[in-house]
Amino acid sequence: MAGMPGAAGPRRRADAERSIARIVAAARETLSRDPNTGIDDIAKAAGVGRMTLYGHFRTRADLVEAALADALRAGDEALSAVDLTGDPRNALSRLLESSWTLVAESAALSTAAQDVLPAGRVRELHAAPAQRMEELIRRGQDEGVFRTDLPLTWLVNVVHYVLQGAAEENRTGRLKTKETARVVTATVQSILAAPPARAAL
Repeated sequence: MAGMPGAAGPRRRADAERSIARIVAAARETLSRDPNTGIDDIAKAAGVGRMTLYGHFRTRADLVEAALADALRAGDEALSAVDLTGDPRNALSRLLESSWTLVAESAALSTAAQDVLPAGRVRELHAAPAQRMEELIRRGQDEGVFRTDLPLTWLVNVVHYVLQGAAEENRTGRLKTKETARVVTATVQSILAAPPARAAL
């Protein structure tokens, strides 16, 4: 019998971890549909009580941050499998085709996060995906296929804006899902393309 209290500890921790996972998953799902979703609706979607939710996340901001971080982490894992070798333009197309559906979820979560988290924290959470795009664009610039007349950080941000805009257009039905990847890729490729060299006089 002496071992029973010790055995209950790991079991309680496992139960808590499962509860947290359900809450974060529910937050990702509900906030992706509506960035203004309240705590009660998230708790209901997770199948837990309000007090249970607050036992793991003291504030709505804490929960929104956890949901956004979880979505970005899952997205980063998926994008890490994309082949970025070879011609930077082809690599960019592959990355964009894999990115826009992930951005569709994180865009709504980012909107929720911007309302409750400091701007610096939101940028920090997006650091990994931004770095992947930055490194690819820099390589394209070094190889002469991407433009160098605009700041690199601005180009990375423009790509992010295009992805967010496409996700919003898709969500509202103004852009069909089957067309989104092609539209995003064509738009970004045209923005990043190095201008043609002027013929020598």
